[in-house]
Amino acid sequence: MKTESTVKYVLRLALTLLLITAVVAVALAAVNSVTAPKIALLNAQKTQEAIEAVLPGGGEEVAFTDDTGLVATVYQGNAGYAVKVTPTGFNGTVEMMVGIDPSGNVLGISVISQSETAGLGAVSAASTSAGEAFRGQFAGMSGSVSVTKDGGAVDAITGATITSRAVCAGVNAALSCVANMG
Repeated sequence: MKTESTVKYVLRLALTLLLITAVVAVALAAVNSVTAPKIALLNAQKTQEAIEAVLPGGGEEVAFTDDTGLVATVYQGNAGYAVKVTPTGFNGTVEMMVGIDPSGNVLGISVISQSETAGLGAVSAASTSAGEAFRGQFAGMSGSVSVTKDGGAVDAITGATITSRAVCAGVNAALSCVANMG
């Protein structure tokens, strides 16, 4: 007799839990269907702003080959290329756009999104003097780019060498991709 009541009790708990999770799943799906188009539009706007920031006049998406696995998209314009790269930093992916002129020099970089530590790696995307100085030092660079700790010319963000190396890896991937395009 006790076994039957225990079975009923467990079954009732399981069905209640199933019902709750089903209701929550439907609610999440409804919220996602409402917010997904807005999020896609905002992401497209951020990407377009990043292209304009590194490639005056913008560009059109073109086919490319990538040996690094870091290049997501390439846009070609009159002033050169805008290359969207996704290197991995300390806390995750650093999504950024790298502008490169036809002769293979970096025009500039723009960080689209990142999940780096606030006050450290997040400085790479910040609209502060430190963030702008970090991103600005890439302009005019070509060849292989690396931080000073690795024998390069890029001053790393204080306390965020991993993020700085990730940004350098992204710039190197963009330079390599554009070099392969001829």
